[in-house]
Amino acid sequence: MLILKILLLLLLTLIPYYQCQAKGVGIGRDGTIAAKKGKAKTVAELVAMYDSSSCKQCHPKIYSKWENSLHAASIYGTGRTAATIRTTFYNGFKAWAYSGVKKPEDVTVEHLRLCTKCHLPQLDDATDDVAKEIMKTILDWAESKDEDVRDAAEDKLYSLSINCLICHNRNAITHKWTDGYPQADTVYGTKDGTHFDKTFTKLKKSPIMKESILCGQCHGLGPNFDLENPSQCATLYGHYLWAYRGEGGRKTCQNCHMEESGLGHDLQSYRSKVMQKMALDFNVETMGYQWRDGSVMVPEAEVVVEMTNKAGHAIPDG
Repeated sequence: MLILKILLLLLLTLIPYYQCQAKGVGIGRDGTIAAKKGKAKTVAELVAMYDSSSCKQCHPKIYSKWENSLHAASIYGTGRTAATIRTTFYNGFKAWAYSGVKKPEDVTVEHLRLCTKCHLPQLDDATDDVAKEIMKTILDWAESKDEDVRDAAEDKLYSLSINCLICHNRNAITHKWTDGYPQADTVYGTKDGTHFDKTFTKLKKSPIMKESILCGQCHGLGPNFDLENPSQCATLYGHYLWAYRGEGGRKTCQNCHMEESGLGHDLQSYRSKVMQKMALDFNVETMGYQWRDGSVMVPEAEVVVEMTNKAGHAIPDG
Protein backbone atom coordinates (compact mmCIF):
# COMPACT_ATOMS: atom_id res chain seq x y z
CA MET A 1 0.00 0.00 0.00
CA LEU A 2 2.87 2.36 0.86
CA ILE A 3 4.52 1.67 -2.49
CA LEU A 4 1.22 2.37 -4.26
CA LYS A 5 0.87 5.72 -2.46
CA ILE A 6 4.43 6.67 -3.37
CA LEU A 7 3.82 5.82 -7.04
CA LEU A 8 0.57 7.81 -7.04
CA LEU A 9 2.30 10.80 -5.46
CA LEU A 10 5.10 10.58 -8.02
CA LEU A 11 2.58 10.44 -10.86
CA LEU A 12 0.73 13.51 -9.57
CA THR A 13 4.04 15.33 -9.28
CA LEU A 14 5.04 14.52 -12.85
CA ILE A 15 1.72 15.41 -14.53
CA PRO A 16 2.31 19.20 -14.42
CA TYR A 17 5.82 18.62 -15.76
CA TYR A 18 4.61 16.67 -18.78
CA GLN A 19 1.81 19.16 -19.36
CA CYS A 20 4.42 21.91 -19.39
CA GLN A 21 6.57 19.92 -21.78
CA ALA A 22 3.63 19.42 -24.13
CA LYS A 23 2.94 23.14 -24.21
CA GLY A 24 6.59 24.11 -24.43
CA VAL A 25 8.70 26.19 -22.10
CA GLY A 26 8.59 29.95 -21.72
CA ILE A 27 6.59 32.37 -19.58
CA GLY A 28 3.63 33.79 -21.50
CA ARG A 29 3.48 31.04 -24.09
CA ASP A 30 0.01 30.13 -22.82
CA GLY A 31 -1.19 33.61 -23.77
CA THR A 32 -0.64 33.28 -27.52
CA ILE A 33 -3.48 32.96 -30.02
CA ALA A 34 -2.59 29.33 -30.71
CA ALA A 35 -2.49 28.45 -27.01
CA LYS A 36 -5.79 30.20 -26.29
CA LYS A 37 -7.67 28.63 -29.19
CA GLY A 38 -6.00 25.23 -29.39
CA LYS A 39 -4.96 23.36 -32.50
CA ALA A 40 -7.10 24.03 -35.58
CA LYS A 41 -8.72 20.86 -36.90
CA THR A 42 -9.87 22.15 -40.31
CA VAL A 43 -8.73 24.74 -42.82
CA ALA A 44 -11.75 26.84 -41.87
CA GLU A 45 -10.72 26.76 -38.20
CA LEU A 46 -7.16 27.77 -39.07
CA VAL A 47 -8.41 30.67 -41.19
CA ALA A 48 -10.71 31.76 -38.35
CA MET A 49 -7.88 31.50 -35.81
CA TYR A 50 -5.91 34.19 -37.63
CA ASP A 51 -8.79 36.08 -39.23
CA SER A 52 -7.66 39.65 -39.88
CA SER A 53 -10.68 40.84 -41.86
CA SER A 54 -11.65 43.26 -39.07
CA CYS A 55 -8.43 45.20 -39.75
CA LYS A 56 -10.02 46.50 -42.94
CA GLN A 57 -12.49 48.66 -41.02
CA CYS A 58 -9.81 51.00 -39.67
CA HIS A 59 -7.03 50.43 -42.21
CA PRO A 60 -8.85 50.17 -45.58
CA LYS A 61 -5.99 51.49 -47.75
CA ILE A 62 -3.35 49.29 -46.15
CA TYR A 63 -5.66 46.28 -46.26
CA SER A 64 -6.43 46.91 -49.93
CA LYS A 65 -2.73 47.01 -50.73
CA TRP A 66 -2.18 43.77 -48.82
CA GLU A 67 -5.00 42.09 -50.77
CA ASN A 68 -3.01 42.72 -53.96
CA SER A 69 0.22 41.38 -52.49
CA LEU A 70 1.85 37.98 -52.80
CA HIS A 71 1.26 37.45 -49.08
CA ALA A 72 -2.52 37.49 -49.60
CA ALA A 73 -2.36 34.22 -51.53
CA SER A 74 0.71 32.61 -50.02
CA ILE A 75 -0.38 29.01 -50.67
CA TYR A 76 -2.03 29.54 -54.05
CA GLY A 77 0.44 32.16 -55.25
CA THR A 78 0.02 32.80 -58.95
CA GLY A 79 -0.94 29.14 -59.17
CA ARG A 80 2.74 28.28 -59.24
CA THR A 81 3.04 27.83 -55.47
CA ALA A 82 0.15 25.37 -55.24
CA ALA A 83 1.49 23.56 -58.31
CA THR A 84 4.93 23.29 -56.70
CA ILE A 85 3.44 21.77 -53.54
CA ARG A 86 1.66 19.24 -55.77
CA THR A 87 4.98 18.42 -57.45
CA THR A 88 6.57 18.04 -54.02
CA PHE A 89 3.89 15.50 -53.14
CA TYR A 90 4.53 13.35 -56.21
CA ASN A 91 8.27 13.83 -56.78
CA GLY A 92 9.17 14.30 -53.14
CA PHE A 93 6.98 12.79 -50.43
CA LYS A 94 5.84 9.77 -52.47
CA ALA A 95 9.27 9.20 -54.00
CA TRP A 96 11.28 9.39 -50.79
CA ALA A 97 11.55 5.88 -49.39
CA TYR A 98 11.31 6.82 -45.73
CA SER A 99 8.79 9.69 -45.78
CA GLY A 100 5.85 7.42 -44.98
CA VAL A 101 3.71 9.03 -47.68
CA LYS A 102 1.95 6.90 -50.26
CA LYS A 103 -1.31 8.82 -50.58
CA PRO A 104 -2.67 12.29 -49.65
CA GLU A 105 -4.09 10.93 -46.40
CA ASP A 106 -0.54 10.18 -45.22
CA VAL A 107 0.56 13.82 -45.38
CA THR A 108 1.15 15.51 -42.02
CA VAL A 109 2.05 19.00 -40.85
CA GLU A 110 5.67 17.84 -40.60
CA HIS A 111 5.65 16.88 -44.28
CA LEU A 112 4.08 20.13 -45.47
CA ARG A 113 6.46 22.24 -43.37
CA LEU A 114 8.86 21.75 -46.26
CA CYS A 115 6.73 24.44 -47.95
CA THR A 116 4.57 25.95 -45.21
CA LYS A 117 7.46 26.92 -42.95
CA CYS A 118 7.52 29.96 -45.23
CA HIS A 119 4.23 29.93 -47.14
CA LEU A 120 1.93 29.23 -44.17
CA PRO A 121 3.83 29.32 -40.85
CA GLN A 122 0.58 29.14 -38.87
CA LEU A 123 0.08 25.56 -40.06
CA ASP A 124 2.25 24.68 -37.06
CA ASP A 125 -0.81 25.65 -35.00
CA ALA A 126 -3.00 23.01 -36.65
CA THR A 127 -3.47 19.25 -36.51
CA ASP A 128 -2.38 16.83 -39.19
CA ASP A 129 -5.99 16.77 -40.41
CA VAL A 130 -5.47 20.29 -41.76
CA ALA A 131 -2.34 19.23 -43.63
CA LYS A 132 -4.28 16.38 -45.23
CA GLU A 133 -7.10 18.77 -46.16
CA ILE A 134 -4.68 21.22 -47.78
CA MET A 135 -3.01 18.44 -49.76
CA LYS A 136 -6.35 17.08 -50.96
CA THR A 137 -7.49 20.60 -51.88
CA ILE A 138 -4.39 21.19 -53.99
CA LEU A 139 -4.89 17.90 -55.81
CA ASP A 140 -8.59 18.67 -56.37
CA TRP A 141 -7.66 22.09 -57.77
CA ALA A 142 -5.06 20.62 -60.12
CA GLU A 143 -6.64 17.33 -61.14
CA SER A 144 -10.43 17.27 -60.73
CA LYS A 145 -12.47 17.10 -63.92
CA ASP A 146 -15.36 18.79 -62.14
CA GLU A 147 -15.17 22.56 -62.63
CA ASP A 148 -17.19 23.23 -59.46
CA VAL A 149 -14.75 21.13 -57.43
CA ARG A 150 -11.79 22.98 -58.94
CA ASP A 151 -13.36 26.37 -58.24
CA ALA A 152 -14.18 25.45 -54.63
CA ALA A 153 -10.64 24.17 -54.13
CA GLU A 154 -9.18 27.38 -55.55
CA ASP A 155 -11.32 29.48 -53.20
CA LYS A 156 -10.13 27.44 -50.23
CA LEU A 157 -6.50 27.84 -51.24
CA TYR A 158 -7.00 31.59 -51.61
CA SER A 159 -8.31 31.72 -48.03
CA LEU A 160 -4.88 30.68 -46.74
CA SER A 161 -2.57 33.66 -46.42
CA ILE A 162 0.12 35.48 -44.54
CA ASN A 163 -2.05 38.29 -43.26
CA CYS A 164 -2.01 41.12 -40.71
CA LEU A 165 -2.08 38.81 -37.70
CA ILE A 166 0.85 36.72 -38.89
CA CYS A 167 3.17 39.72 -39.22
CA HIS A 168 1.65 41.89 -36.49
CA ASN A 169 1.07 39.16 -33.93
CA ARG A 170 2.23 35.58 -34.44
CA ASN A 171 5.62 36.38 -36.02
CA ALA A 172 6.07 39.86 -34.54
CA ILE A 173 8.55 38.66 -31.91
CA THR A 174 11.46 36.36 -32.68
CA HIS A 175 13.36 36.32 -29.36
CA LYS A 176 10.50 35.24 -27.14
CA TRP A 177 12.53 34.50 -24.01
CA THR A 178 13.98 38.01 -24.26
CA ASP A 179 11.00 40.05 -25.45
CA GLY A 180 8.05 37.86 -24.48
CA TYR A 181 5.50 35.84 -26.41
CA PRO A 182 3.00 37.61 -28.69
CA GLN A 183 -0.23 37.80 -26.69
CA ALA A 184 -3.68 37.00 -28.06
CA ASP A 185 -5.12 40.43 -27.19
CA THR A 186 -2.30 42.47 -28.71
CA VAL A 187 -1.35 43.88 -32.09
CA TYR A 188 2.35 44.61 -32.53
CA GLY A 189 3.62 47.57 -34.52
CA THR A 190 6.18 50.35 -34.25
CA LYS A 191 4.87 51.92 -31.03
CA ASP A 192 2.95 51.29 -27.82
CA GLY A 193 -0.59 52.54 -27.43
CA THR A 194 -4.28 51.75 -27.34
CA HIS A 195 -5.82 49.67 -30.08
CA PHE A 196 -9.50 50.28 -30.68
CA ASP A 197 -10.66 46.76 -31.32
CA LYS A 198 -12.83 44.54 -29.15
CA THR A 199 -10.53 41.52 -29.59
CA PHE A 200 -7.09 43.10 -29.93
CA THR A 201 -7.31 45.81 -27.31
CA LYS A 202 -3.59 46.53 -26.94
CA LEU A 203 -0.93 47.96 -29.22
CA LYS A 204 2.69 47.19 -28.40
CA LYS A 205 5.98 47.92 -30.06
CA SER A 206 7.63 45.00 -31.79
CA PRO A 207 11.43 45.12 -31.59
CA ILE A 208 11.68 43.72 -35.13
CA MET A 209 8.83 45.43 -37.01
CA LYS A 210 11.24 47.60 -39.01
CA GLU A 211 14.04 45.03 -39.13
CA SER A 212 14.82 42.54 -41.88
CA ILE A 213 14.73 39.67 -39.41
CA LEU A 214 10.92 39.96 -39.48
CA CYS A 215 11.03 38.95 -43.14
CA GLY A 216 13.94 36.57 -42.61
CA GLN A 217 11.71 34.21 -40.61
CA CYS A 218 10.25 33.05 -43.93
CA HIS A 219 12.69 34.27 -46.56
CA GLY A 220 15.37 31.99 -45.16
CA LEU A 221 19.02 31.51 -44.55
CA GLY A 222 19.31 28.43 -46.73
CA PRO A 223 18.92 24.76 -45.80
CA ASN A 224 16.16 24.27 -43.22
CA PHE A 225 18.10 21.94 -40.96
CA ASP A 226 15.29 22.01 -38.40
CA LEU A 227 13.19 19.88 -40.77
CA GLU A 228 13.29 16.08 -40.88
CA ASN A 229 14.24 16.34 -44.57
CA PRO A 230 16.07 19.69 -44.99
CA SER A 231 15.30 21.74 -48.08
CA GLN A 232 17.46 24.28 -49.89
CA CYS A 233 14.67 26.63 -50.86
CA ALA A 234 14.43 30.21 -49.62
CA THR A 235 17.94 31.65 -49.22
CA LEU A 236 17.16 35.33 -49.66
CA TYR A 237 17.77 36.43 -46.07
CA GLY A 238 21.07 34.56 -46.11
CA HIS A 239 22.17 36.40 -49.26
CA TYR A 240 21.08 39.68 -47.68
CA LEU A 241 23.11 39.08 -44.51
CA TRP A 242 26.32 37.75 -46.02
CA ALA A 243 26.51 39.49 -49.41
CA TYR A 244 24.81 42.82 -48.66
CA ARG A 245 25.05 43.62 -44.96
CA GLY A 246 28.43 41.92 -44.84
CA GLU A 247 29.68 44.38 -47.48
CA GLY A 248 28.38 47.42 -45.61
CA GLY A 249 24.79 47.65 -46.90
CA ARG A 250 22.42 49.23 -44.40
CA LYS A 251 18.94 49.14 -45.93
CA THR A 252 16.29 46.76 -44.64
CA CYS A 253 13.78 44.70 -46.62
CA GLN A 254 11.11 47.18 -45.55
CA ASN A 255 13.18 50.15 -46.82
CA CYS A 256 13.23 48.81 -50.37
CA HIS A 257 10.09 46.72 -50.72
CA MET A 258 7.69 48.98 -48.81
CA GLU A 259 9.06 52.52 -48.50
CA GLU A 260 11.25 53.33 -51.52
CA SER A 261 9.07 51.28 -53.87
CA GLY A 262 5.97 53.14 -52.71
CA LEU A 263 4.14 49.80 -52.64
CA GLY A 264 3.65 49.69 -48.89
CA HIS A 265 1.85 46.51 -47.87
CA ASP A 266 1.47 45.50 -51.51
CA LEU A 267 4.68 43.52 -51.16
CA GLN A 268 6.00 42.30 -54.49
CA SER A 269 9.12 40.62 -55.83
CA TYR A 270 10.95 40.19 -59.12
CA ARG A 271 7.76 39.94 -61.22
CA SER A 272 6.87 43.53 -60.32
CA LYS A 273 7.92 46.20 -62.83
CA VAL A 274 8.54 48.56 -59.92
CA MET A 275 10.87 46.14 -58.16
CA GLN A 276 12.62 45.21 -61.42
CA LYS A 277 13.43 48.86 -62.08
CA MET A 278 14.78 49.31 -58.56
CA ALA A 279 16.82 46.13 -58.57
CA LEU A 280 18.52 46.07 -61.96
CA ASP A 281 20.65 48.31 -64.16
CA PHE A 282 21.12 47.53 -67.84
CA ASN A 283 23.81 48.93 -70.10
CA VAL A 284 23.66 47.95 -73.77
CA GLU A 285 26.32 48.71 -76.38
CA THR A 286 25.81 47.87 -80.04
CA MET A 287 27.97 48.03 -83.13
CA GLY A 288 26.67 47.34 -86.62
CA TYR A 289 28.84 46.48 -89.59
CA GLN A 290 28.94 44.73 -92.94
CA TRP A 291 30.70 41.39 -93.04
CA ARG A 292 32.17 40.51 -96.38
CA ASP A 293 31.79 36.86 -97.25
CA GLY A 294 33.53 36.60 -100.56
CA SER A 295 31.50 38.76 -102.91
CA VAL A 296 28.52 38.90 -100.54
CA MET A 297 28.12 41.64 -97.94
CA VAL A 298 26.27 40.40 -94.83
CA PRO A 299 24.90 42.90 -92.28
CA GLU A 300 25.83 41.87 -88.75
CA ALA A 301 25.89 43.39 -85.29
CA GLU A 302 27.62 42.94 -81.97
CA VAL A 303 25.52 43.51 -78.86
CA VAL A 304 27.09 43.71 -75.41
CA VAL A 305 24.66 43.65 -72.49
CA GLU A 306 25.81 44.44 -68.98
CA MET A 307 23.33 43.74 -66.18
CA THR A 308 24.02 44.90 -62.63
CA ASN A 309 22.14 43.66 -59.58
CA LYS A 310 21.44 46.61 -57.27
CA ALA A 311 19.29 44.61 -54.87
CA GLY A 312 20.48 43.52 -51.46
CA HIS A 313 20.23 39.85 -52.39
CA ALA A 314 20.36 37.39 -55.28
CA ILE A 315 17.66 37.59 -57.96
CA PRO A 316 15.42 35.70 -58.34
CA ASP A 317 15.01 34.20 -54.90
CA GLY A 318 12.27 33.50 -52.39
